[in-house]
Amino acid sequence: MSQGSNIFATLPPTKLFFRCAIPAATMSVFGALYSVADGIFVGRFLGEDALAAVNLITPIVLIAEALSSMVATGASVNIAMLLGRGDREAASRLFSFAVKAIIAFSCMIGMMGLLFARQFVTLIAPGASEETIRFAVEYLMVYSAFAPLIPVYFATDDFLRDCGKGRFGMVVGIATQAANVIADFILIAVLHQGVVAAAASSCVAIAAGSVITLFAFRKRRLDLCYVQGRPPARQLARIVANGSSELFGSIAASVMSVITNLFLLRYGGTPAVAAFSIVMYVDSIIGMLAFGVCDALQPAISYCCGAKLYGRMRAIFSRVLVATVAVAVASFLFMFLVGPQAAVLFVKPGEEELLALSVVGVELFSFSYLVGWIDLCFSSYFTALDRPVRSLVVSVSGVLVFPIAFIALLTPHFGLNGIWLSATVSGIASGLFTLTLAKTLKPDLARADDPEVSRRGCGSGSSKLQPYG
Repeated sequence: MSQGSNIFATLPPTKLFFRCAIPAATMSVFGALYSVADGIFVGRFLGEDALAAVNLITPIVLIAEALSSMVATGASVNIAMLLGRGDREAASRLFSFAVKAIIAFSCMIGMMGLLFARQFVTLIAPGASEETIRFAVEYLMVYSAFAPLIPVYFATDDFLRDCGKGRFGMVVGIATQAANVIADFILIAVLHQGVVAAAASSCVAIAAGSVITLFAFRKRRLDLCYVQGRPPARQLARIVANGSSELFGSIAASVMSVITNLFLLRYGGTPAVAAFSIVMYVDSIIGMLAFGVCDALQPAISYCCGAKLYGRMRAIFSRVLVATVAVAVASFLFMFLVGPQAAVLFVKPGEEELLALSVVGVELFSFSYLVGWIDLCFSSYFTALDRPVRSLVVSVSGVLVFPIAFIALLTPHFGLNGIWLSATVSGIASGLFTLTLAKTLKPDLARADDPEVSRRGCGSGSSKLQPYG
């Protein structure tokens, strides 16, 4: 095997953690900063309606990318396991199929967006102003035109990490995001173009990144390359099963976003939707950092699972836990102390109501970081171990079931503040539920070094406990 994925088995766990986590976390933070810069340009130069429009489009984009995310995540886990077993040819077949499937899904999604943009927007935003709806339709039309090359960009980043090439993905990601910010500045701040320009600058930059990363897998220069043939049906079924947590998690997040927008429109109107958008922009800076750490080590855990290096697998995950707890505490402090000042950057001068709503939202939302890391860590861990049911349950309950329950319970008593508080309260309930699921897995992992258990697979316990998750 070429130098690349074998680092998952050879580097000391702490060194491997930093080798994988630093590029992924850096790329995630830069991605968040690009998103923040995009929000600043839209909010300050285009105003409240445009900012609300971008927030309304977010759930549609998440749903549009859900199928591609399912294929990418499910394939990435199984590819890493195959590489851990030394079967590079089978891993490349699976990789090649995944890329083709993602591009095919993306083309279908783009066509639907072009044909039904206004219907989608009006369906999810009853009560929004006509100007907001117009902006949202324009944004969605541009995204749909570039859809074939957008989801594959995020998928190839996963596949580069499978090959141990996270640093290359980081360089491409930073370059892509920097190009996006420069384009935003020129088109929006200098040339005073509208929402279409904001959407186009993002889409063109991401499409360029897709082309670069797709070319990187040619000519067997990496552990994965383009080959002919289709993976076995059983392997395809595992892709769907393990990627289902990403699919339904994305759908659940989109549904929750729509529901949240409905509550925001009911209790605060368009300014409340725009304020929530600002909270999410500030959140993205630090939320993506924790996500980057968990996501970066997923290929290493899957590789060790496939190679039956169970003690090493547990050692890697313990470092992920320590890092995400540290990030969670730092995120809370940043969001609570600095977030209100950062909110000012997104508000057009004179929109005092929007600023006041945003400051309160940022302060109340910040407490959710103290508990939000639990679902993130363990959902990623279950996915890496090819335990799709557990990952799916954690994902859907954390982003949809508990949030819906608590937003419905809190808003009648606290109004708009109940929406901000629901993130923390639902995070506590979901975190306790997730830790209960994790506790039932630990005894089986503790016995995984037994040769009989090793023959059954990663994290397996006695036969009476099979199958689970």
